[in-house]
Amino acid sequence: MKFVIQRVTESSVSVDGTVIGKIGKGFMVLIGVAESDTEEIADKLIRKLIGLRIFEDENGKTNLSLADVDGELLLISQFTLYANCKKGNRPSFIDAGNPDKANALYEYIISKCKEQVGIVQTGSFGADMKISLINDGPFTIILDSEKL
Repeated sequence: MKFVIQRVTESSVSVDGTVIGKIGKGFMVLIGVAESDTEEIADKLIRKLIGLRIFEDENGKTNLSLADVDGELLLISQFTLYANCKKGNRPSFIDAGNPDKANALYEYIISKCKEQVGIVQTGSFGADMKISLINDGPFTIILDSEKL
């Protein structure tokens, strides 16, 4: 499982010209699911996501978590995080989880995050989405379950 976390001052996601999710200060998270992923792996990444201290405190140090700043989450599924570009110029997505499994884990992640974060917005699984964000920093973190 992979999470690409971007600290944002605002972010939104649209489908067919309609905004379906919008947040202020917080994290916009792209979520990629592999075939081998489980709820236990999701739990591990969620704990790390929620606990990340990457917001600045009064001294300008990155010491504050999402909860400390009343941050919000925008969670977006993105199977292309598992693109394999080793051969040729056209990526292979064979390492991405099948859509049914990936969607189930995406929904699981959403429900678990909603238990801990006041505002959680989402994209639409499998849809052609347009994402807008203002990356604060810029500050981008990649969590890869195979490296944690």
